Amino acid sequence: MKLSFILLSVAVIGTAAFVGLKNGERIAEWRDRILGSSEPVQNAQLMRMGRISGPDFSSLDRKPSDQQELAQADQAQSEPDAQQDAKPRAEAIVDQQTTAPADADASAVAQANPQPAAPAPAGTPTQANAQQPTVDESALRYFASRGDKARLQAEISRLRALYPTWTPPTDPLAVPQNRDQQLEAMWQLYSESRYADLRKAIANRQAAEAGWQPPADLLDRLSVAEARAHLITASDQKQYEMVVQLGAATPSLLTCSEVDVLWRVAEAFAHTDRLPRARDAYVYILKNCDNPSERLATVQKASALLPYTAMQDLVALERPLPNGSREFDAIRDDLARRFVAEANDDPKLVISPDYLSRVEQIAQTQGLASDALLLGWYSLRREDMPTAEKWFRAARAKEDTASASQGLALTLIARKSPQEAEDVMYRWRDASKDATSTYLAATANLLALDPPPALQPEILQRIAAVVLKESNVPTAQQFGWYARTLKQFPTAAQWFETALRWKPDDEPSAYGLAITRQQLNDKAGVTEIQRLWAGHSARIEHLGEVEQPKQDLRIPLPRPNVDGDHTQAIENLRRVEVREPSTPAIYNAPQSPDVSGTAASRSVARVVATRTSRPAIPQGCSTTIDPETLAPAAALPRGWCLMNLNRPTEAAAAFDVALRSNVPQAREDAAYGQSLAYLRLGLSNQAAVSAAKAPQNRQRALELQTAILTNRATNAFGTKRYREAILYLDQLRQIQPERIDLMVLRGYAYLNMKRYPDAIRIFEAAAETGNHDAITALSNAREAQKYPND
Repeated sequence: MKLSFILLSVAVIGTAAFVGLKNGERIAEWRDRILGSSEPVQNAQLMRMGRISGPDFSSLDRKPSDQQELAQADQAQSEPDAQQDAKPRAEAIVDQQTTAPADADASAVAQANPQPAAPAPAGTPTQANAQQPTVDESALRYFASRGDKARLQAEISRLRALYPTWTPPTDPLAVPQNRDQQLEAMWQLYSESRYADLRKAIANRQAAEAGWQPPADLLDRLSVAEARAHLITASDQKQYEMVVQLGAATPSLLTCSEVDVLWRVAEAFAHTDRLPRARDAYVYILKNCDNPSERLATVQKASALLPYTAMQDLVALERPLPNGSREFDAIRDDLARRFVAEANDDPKLVISPDYLSRVEQIAQTQGLASDALLLGWYSLRREDMPTAEKWFRAARAKEDTASASQGLALTLIARKSPQEAEDVMYRWRDASKDATSTYLAATANLLALDPPPALQPEILQRIAAVVLKESNVPTAQQFGWYARTLKQFPTAAQWFETALRWKPDDEPSAYGLAITRQQLNDKAGVTEIQRLWAGHSARIEHLGEVEQPKQDLRIPLPRPNVDGDHTQAIENLRRVEVREPSTPAIYNAPQSPDVSGTAASRSVARVVATRTSRPAIPQGCSTTIDPETLAPAAALPRGWCLMNLNRPTEAAAAFDVALRSNVPQAREDAAYGQSLAYLRLGLSNQAAVSAAKAPQNRQRALELQTAILTNRATNAFGTKRYREAILYLDQLRQIQPERIDLMVLRGYAYLNMKRYPDAIRIFEAAAETGNHDAITALSNAREAQKYPND
């Protein structure tokens, strides 16, 4: 057994020396590129000495199946640090000596930059007989005493790379009889990440034993471990500049064995407007690190921070797999969605057709409304209205949302179908400011159609209610022109007056009022308008003197910004003409008469041919009313309004009234809304009952089932019913992949049930993704397993 281990150690040493010499310069170059030459490197001397090169030993108790991976990580980290190019190392040491104190550790410098041995004179002892260098073997003895073969081999490789003439002990596993028990206890504290206790133990021993000094290797490793902890804390607190400084001061952390640190440094660069440096950090990982899950997570993390162009550099580093697939295939759909979404925000961004085709394919195969929405907005931003309309209709068929309805309404307005646009948007008119703007644009364009459409009284009434509520000038003005086409001149005059009250410098409304008063033979009114607009509007000032062709005034379309996904304007959409009679030319004017808006309210009855006795749907939900007094059609939008105001109890009651509707879609929406209201209140059972009150489409049913099971699992965990929580998590895992946060919840449930191996297994899997909660939980679980009775 010992002979086999010695042979294995010799093989590792030889491989380490060869690989280190080959890769050292490349790793150093990438570190410099990530950190930049201008960053402060406080531990530069230690780095050159090769001391700060070991991996994090806080995971010494990992299971045996992980030992090979740990050895590879230690070797990959230590060798490049020790085997850098001789000339740059020598120059760095010279620079350091110019500023170092006169009593600098010359022996340490000599160890950091070993010189090639000169040919031995005749008669001198050979290298084999030369005196062994002084090597700190305390870490070697500690790992041997723990039986940690993987870290033992990594430490042998590190020491052999630092001291080429050093040879390992004949039997590395043999522990000296008179070993330093206190030093062993210090290494134990280090392995358990109890750094403060270790500092205290060192200080106590130095106070008790004059002249005792801890091994330099222990101090160096302790400094690196503390730097790692400080960096992680700064990252969690979003102190990104501090993260960059700590990474620069401890470059030995920027290795493949510390991928989580590299991720955090890259994130810090991205959040401090240094995207090229963030890109370099991610590229470094993909070019030098081999762990498949870490490489996949690297691309996922980068995609949330880097723009499309930079992401293409990372995707280009993808490696083929033995089975013929590619290593990023698992996230290729998400990447395609991410890139299309970025193109939606930037119409000038040109993405590869492959990504667009992939989103189209998954939209057709998976049938998700979100994918159809991405494609709809992408086409709309590029003024491809037929394609945009197709995808918005597909999204709306799956799930009628404000975003889908707004996108469809914009395409309908563009192709001069504002009546359908008004019908599509009416339900969502209060969803957001942009949704309201889209609805009002549809109404203005609807009333401006030529020939004028024959609208039902209830349509005109609901449009008028929204216009008066929002004080919308364009649609109020169009109501005036629409009333004129119906020969309802008093009503038209009142709408023009209302528009002028809201916007006194609206010249088209002033002109409309002037010609309407002229037709009403209101000469005094016409004269007053002409006096107010004299010198500002020639066609008003010279009304009836010159005939002028109809002007092409256009109604602008609103900017889409639904659900926070679209924040820029939809530019250059076609707009419809405003009807005006043949009159003099139009100019701007600063003022107009101060007229009352009360007449405009009364004019609704004249524009609407007949007034129904059905009460109007209440606008907004700021006041408290009994939902039982509402019709189902009015209760449904009130329920959603109350949800937006985070009043789920009242919303549930409103949705209960809406469930009495005779319209299947309305009942479905009401059942869905009531389920969401109960979930927000934490009432999982009531939410499940509400979901069953009306059939739901596949996507909604999956969403509700997921939310209900998640709620039940968290409630069970919160009340210490851990077995029940795991049962709900098992059911949830059958319908969708388990989220990382739920994996951590499952792990803690196992931990509270004292099923330590199961908890550690779950936490290890979650920690592989870089989740900080999982990493902390893993440490807690290992500690609990060691001391189960504490």
